[in-house]
Amino acid sequence: MTDFSINEMLEMQRTLQDKYKDKWEKISPEVGKNKLLWMVGEVGEVIDIIKKNGTQAADADSPHRAHLVEELADVLMHYNDVLLCYGISAEELKKAYTGKFQKNMKRW
Repeated sequence: MTDFSINEMLEMQRTLQDKYKDKWEKISPEVGKNKLLWMVGEVGEVIDIIKKNGTQAADADSPHRAHLVEELADVLMHYNDVLLCYGISAEELKKAYTGKFQKNMKRW
């Protein structure tokens, strides 16, 4: 299986946004806050799965794993909407992530 890139996810989100442009809020910096709140709600759903089923919910043979992965996908979908709202590219994110990684590698 090949890696799933940020660019692929962003393009998929753009496609969804275009398809539902008459039903969903338009992507813009003003809407970014709402997208963040939706993302936090989805993180809460992930936490609920772990809270109700324990860490074994993440086990490969768990009947709860598919639900866990689906909710994590929801988190990523809203995360990518946030990136679109604020015009953050995959390249910009990679640069910031790499810089933060390097900083954390030297932290302790």
